[in-house]
Amino acid sequence: MKTACPIELTKEPKIAYFSMEIGIQNDIPTYSGGLGVLAGDTIRTAADLQLPMVAVTLLTKKGYFIQELDDAGRQREHPYSWDPSKHMVLLPTRVAVTIEGRDVLVQAWQYTVTSLTQGCVPLFFLDTDIEENAPEDRQITHCLYGGDEAYRLKQEIVLGIGGVRMLHELGFEIKKYHMNEGHSSLLTLELLNRFKRPIEDVWDEKLVWDVERVKDLCVFTTHTPIEAGHDRFSYDLVVRILGEIVPLKVLKELGGADSLNMTRLGLNLSKFINGVAKKHGEVSRNMFPGYEISAITNGVHSYTWTCDSFKRLYDKYLPGWANEPELFVRVTRIPKSEIWDAHMEAKNALLSFVLRTAGVRMDPDVLTIGFARRATAYKRADLIFSDVERLRRIGSGKIQIVFAGKAHPKDDLGKKLIQKIFSVRERLKGVITIVYLTNYDMNIALTMVSGVDLWLNTPLRPREASGTSGMKAVHNGVPNFSVLDGWWIEGHIEGWTGWSIGPHPVETSLVENVDSRDADDLYDKLEQIIIPLYYDNRPAWIEMMQNAIGMNAYYFNSHRMMRRYVTEAYIR
Repeated sequence: MKTACPIELTKEPKIAYFSMEIGIQNDIPTYSGGLGVLAGDTIRTAADLQLPMVAVTLLTKKGYFIQELDDAGRQREHPYSWDPSKHMVLLPTRVAVTIEGRDVLVQAWQYTVTSLTQGCVPLFFLDTDIEENAPEDRQITHCLYGGDEAYRLKQEIVLGIGGVRMLHELGFEIKKYHMNEGHSSLLTLELLNRFKRPIEDVWDEKLVWDVERVKDLCVFTTHTPIEAGHDRFSYDLVVRILGEIVPLKVLKELGGADSLNMTRLGLNLSKFINGVAKKHGEVSRNMFPGYEISAITNGVHSYTWTCDSFKRLYDKYLPGWANEPELFVRVTRIPKSEIWDAHMEAKNALLSFVLRTAGVRMDPDVLTIGFARRATAYKRADLIFSDVERLRRIGSGKIQIVFAGKAHPKDDLGKKLIQKIFSVRERLKGVITIVYLTNYDMNIALTMVSGVDLWLNTPLRPREASGTSGMKAVHNGVPNFSVLDGWWIEGHIEGWTGWSIGPHPVETSLVENVDSRDADDLYDKLEQIIIPLYYDNRPAWIEMMQNAIGMNAYYFNSHRMMRRYVTEAYIR
């Protein structure tokens, strides 16, 4: 919604939510995947619950990228240019940050998320594409996760330091700064300088930097157990680009002796720290020993991630569900026949989309499996193809599969994964229909999670911090078939809310998994349990759908998640 910044938005002290990417609507391409979509759900829920929140992110005028796949599955990336003026309002306020010794101006575009509950959250998109800036500085906020390490560090300066300065100039009083991952951790350095004690008032130079006061203001959420997911910058690069916003020796104590680790900087300057699932909290404590790391399991925004046919069904039988998702526990009052009819409406919508965009006709009577997430090696999108001939025997005429997902432009293994799926698709042509949808986005995600019969997830344990696509599926009555990792450890009841793949999770570090053991379990359950249940016992399958809604959707939603952030992180 386009709006200026009303004066009343600045009156009450706010929680400032910082995220490098935020998926707020499909045609504002300032997100790449789960992290950004979760941020969008967080903001929508804050508006629903009328929480005093503001949000800060980058504008990324060229978005992530438009994905093109040729007949062999080779990915090409194209810029996704869009016009922010069609969606938001440019504010007159500007601030400056120092990059490579020069002032870089930052402006902000405002988009306000409003709720039917009368709550609203202003969202500020930071932008350096200003005529007064040097050409290279105007491009800092152009591409999400683009460029080299220097480009990324410049973006994080704009987000963290520029974001704090922008909120201050706009007149907000901030009572908590919530860092959604380490990308925004530089905001802590700006706060250290804001709350610096006069040097004559302290006996030790270190005490000039009021670390405890900054910690009281900061909340840090880590989202990844993958080492590459934690940004690190050499101090040579930091000094060249950032300068010494605080003395280098102080920065090394807070951010790491050898390089600036943005996660460690956030950890050292936050009182409340959390992972995004119980297992992820355990893994994070193992990765970063000595820190008190809690766990608040992610959730998804129920109204956003429920398809139209199920919205109508819930409105009829569970009025008030959108702002009170715990009502899903009463799902048994919905007749099974109406659940199936709503599902088939969503399934036919998906298959129509597949025909329209991919030119492939799929059968609405065939068990349809969905897999959609970032194309990267540890997600193991190809696990189901570990033994193609066995899959042929099991699934011939009985299953069809819809894939989607982008590989990061620099992730060669992720790109090869897509090519492998295309190759297997040709091998199984005429036996098992396989489709790969391009340009996976929020609209395609909703169409898939509501339209498939079964949601597949096969990450290497324990590398899935949480995972939210499966939570979206259960809001539409779609059971999960997943490795026990992330949220699924908490949501899984074997044969009741869905099915597990592989052994019980015991790992607390990134050990190697045995692909063959997981693949064997996947094939065994698909052949002996899932396919027979789908075709031979439809009432039991629909009961499984009810269980997914009543036991998973009622809990794994962002309303429950945000209430926990309020009580455990924001009002401490």
